[in-house]
Parts: sequence; C-alpha cells; structure tokens
Amino acid sequence: MDAVAPAITPVETSDAPPLATTVAVIGGGIVGLTAALTLAERGVPVVVLEKGRLAGEQSSRNLGWIRKMGREPHDLPLAMASERLWQLMPERVGADVGYHQAGILYLARAEAEMAGHRAWLEAISGAGLDSRLLSPSDIDELVPGGTGGWVGGIHTPSDGRAEPALASSAIARAALAKGAMIVENCAVRSLSMAAGGVDGVVTERGEIRCEHVILAGGLWSRRFLGNLGVSLPTLPLVASVVRTAPMDGPTDIAVGAPDFSFRKRADGGYTITQRGGFVAPLVLDSLLLGRRYLPMLRAQWKNVRLSLGGDLLDDLALPRHWCNGAISPFERVRTMDPPVHEGLNAEALRNLAAAWPIFEGATVAESWAGMIDVTPDSLPVISPVAKLPGLTLASGFSGHGFGTSPGAGQLAADLAMGEAPIVDPTRYRLDRFA
Repeated sequence: MDAVAPAITPVETSDAPPLATTVAVIGGGIVGLTAALTLAERGVPVVVLEKGRLAGEQSSRNLGWIRKMGREPHDLPLAMASERLWQLMPERVGADVGYHQAGILYLARAEAEMAGHRAWLEAISGAGLDSRLLSPSDIDELVPGGTGGWVGGIHTPSDGRAEPALASSAIARAALAKGAMIVENCAVRSLSMAAGGVDGVVTERGEIRCEHVILAGGLWSRRFLGNLGVSLPTLPLVASVVRTAPMDGPTDIAVGAPDFSFRKRADGGYTITQRGGFVAPLVLDSLLLGRRYLPMLRAQWKNVRLSLGGDLLDDLALPRHWCNGAISPFERVRTMDPPVHEGLNAEALRNLAAAWPIFEGATVAESWAGMIDVTPDSLPVISPVAKLPGLTLASGFSGHGFGTSPGAGQLAADLAMGEAPIVDPTRYRLDRFA
C-alpha cells in the first residue's frame, strides 16, 4: 500500500497577503493557528503565513493524544492548561474537533518500568491528577481480550484525544471568522528589521509590515533562525503510523506499551504506531548538535533506528543561508513528507496482535510518516528571541505539540503582546540552551 499524508478538511484561505498587520505568524500548523485564534479573539490583527498547506506536516500526522500523564512536573502546568482549553474547544470554534476524554493507559512489562511510574506519581503528587497504578487484573478489566504478560500499568482517566485531521481546520476557520487572515503557499523568507527590532516579514510575494512575529515553523524553525544568526538546537525524528479500517476493538482508552500504541479514532478505526521505534535521519545537524543529545541517546538508544539513506544529501541540497531575494528552502520543500518505515509499522501491528489478538484481523487502510523536531531536553521553546526583538518563537515541541497546542499557542500570543502568560514560561526559554 502506498503511503499518503492524512487527508485534512480544507479551509478557504486568502490568495494574497496584506501589506501590513499587527502580528505575523509564520507557520500554519496547529500551534500557529491557536496563537492566531487567541489573537483574533482579542481583536488583534493577525495573518498566518504557511509555505504549503495548513497542517500539512506533523499537525495532521501525529497520534492525537492529549495527555498529562508522564509530563515532567515543570511541564505539567502547560499540559493541564491545554486540557482545559481542549475541553472548551468545540464550543470555542463551533465545530467538532474529535475531542474525547477517554483516558490514556501505559503498560509495563518490567518492574523497572513500574518503578518509573511510581516515581512520577510521587513527583506530581500535589497536582491533583486522577492517575493511578494498575494491577494486571485491572488491565484485563479495562482492556479485555488481551493475552496478559503485563506486570502492571498506570492510567489517567481524564487524559484524552482529538482528531488531527479535524482540529487544525476547525481552529483555522474559527480564527478566520474572528478576523484573522491566513495565506497558504506563501513562504516567509526572512524578517525585516528597523531600529533594532522586527518591523516586518519578507515573503515570496513581498514584504508585510508588522509589529510582532510569532515563528511556529516546526522542524523548519532551526533553518529559518540559522539564516538570521540565531541557534535553535533541534534534530529530526521520523515516526511511522498505521490507520486501520473501522473495526471492533478492546477499548476506547488510548493504550501505550513499550513497543506499540493504539487509540480509537472517530472514524471507527485505530491509529497504531511502534511506540518504541523512531527513525533518526543522519543530517548535517546530527554532527553539529550530536553532543547535546548524548544523554537522550544513551537513555533511548534501543528506540532509535539510524537512517543512512539520502537524508544527508537532501539536507545538504537545501541552503542554510540565503538573501531576501533568493528562493528559500521553504519554497523548495513546501511539505516535508518522509518515507514510511514499513518495518516499524509491521512491528507495531505484530506486537499489538500478540497482546490483543482481535487486531490480527485489522485491515490497514492507510499509512504515513511524520517528521518531529526534537530539542535536547524534549521541551519546546516558547520564548522571545533576544537577538531579534519583536520575534517570539514557538517550536521544538518534540512530538508533544498537538496535545499542548491550545496552551502553547496562547502562551506564544501572550508573550508576543506582553500579556500575563497563561503559564510560567521560564522553562521554555530559548536561552536555556546558551
């Protein structure tokens, strides 16, 4: 079966960018769109500029999980704020985003994994979460029909999911209805500066004057900033995903095991991935930044499959420095569409069927891959950029961007406009990597 990108609900956007606005948002993924929605609701003129199509990359390719469970204590407030905003999202945007508070369950095969869950529960004991440890019999009750073999697990009933193919489009339409402008197929090449600060963006269709810029460019943010002399340490990881045809399944709870995960979809099928397996493309940044990632690599080396294919050549073919009048990398690659790792998908299906035999009859309807931008500490950067006053960065979400997007987008809007932040942004500052 040929891999295709997940279909998303189309949005009617503008053909031409404006000459001026108050805030320009670079990137039409879900974080950029939630930032724009927040600003439009506050009456702030805002334009979203997307080099390709809205949510064409990881915002439509992720698993759709919305979780607090497993978050580091300093990252938990953003997840909790985002959950509250997800609960309000259908009413806020006037549309179904597939949000369902069905719970998330992590399974453990070894006692060491359970020890990690216990340590996490102790660390967040004052947060008021409904997370609890599970026995093997608890797991059999919550997710019947399994073959067992688990030493236990941890369950957070209030965690949930939403549908990536629905959410970004609904948020975009709501932002448009509230006064935002969105322009697709319009890459931003650079920033224009005046009096020591940002005063506009230079796009492939001309310059737009603005007072503030939010860069929510996902895996492209590092290259964009590098051209401006600012270092954002991120490396790419590729996750491969399977969607099944509608089928009966064991539970509505999203389940994560060491070597597979699955969650029920609104269309009746399941989204499945090899939770313990990612492809790490070897690119120039792997050499430039590799030492920063050694602690992560040591902890996760069993989960990473190195790719020695054409990734390096493709990466070297894209310029790292360009002038405002030159075609930028973002015009050369409108949508990053990495190849599916069929071996990882096969592993996920095989491991899942061994644990819950009902999945032996699953029909694969679609498969795809998505590229994730990962920081050395797996936390995003939601921060002003000191070298470029007027620029706020919201990138490096390390695979967590969809679930935390409502809070992250609002935080980016708060910081850009000098408003009181929805959560303490200290741990998300760019200068933590200095």
